[in-house]
Amino acid sequence: MPRTNNVIRFLDSKGVAYNAFETKNEKLGALETARFLNVDPDQVFKSIVISRGGNVKPILAIIPGTGKVDLKKVANAAGIKKVILPTEKEAEALTGLQTGGISPLALLNKGFDFFLDETAFVFERIHISGGQRGLNIALHPQVLQDLIRAKIGDFLGE
Repeated sequence: MPRTNNVIRFLDSKGVAYNAFETKNEKLGALETARFLNVDPDQVFKSIVISRGGNVKPILAIIPGTGKVDLKKVANAAGIKKVILPTEKEAEALTGLQTGGISPLALLNKGFDFFLDETAFVFERIHISGGQRGLNIALHPQVLQDLIRAKIGDFLGE
């Protein structure tokens, strides 16, 4: 039985369908997580922290683990000229979470805008971080969008 944290309690309180999986309690990338869980790497989505600069709401881009975020597309979707990819240390400071455990569900009501890549809707279920290293959540992409009120679009680069 996977451990319980605020993300699990939140999902349970909303009565949504999800599955929780324990992985290695270390920083795993999306591709390593896919191998560990024996799932399609395109189904494992990673959370990319993006700064607008200054004291403006940060962005969390949720994209397939096999992809790279296109900062220009994100900036355009956010209606601004430029966004910045913070360092790991800065991302951890912005989120209060360790890299490898950054989850959109753990950042609700924390001042983030969420951008979910449209490729999520190719799948019946996608995998995201459960809000801490070693915890993975699988759920329907529409459920995720509804919970985090994400903007949907093409946020992938070459």
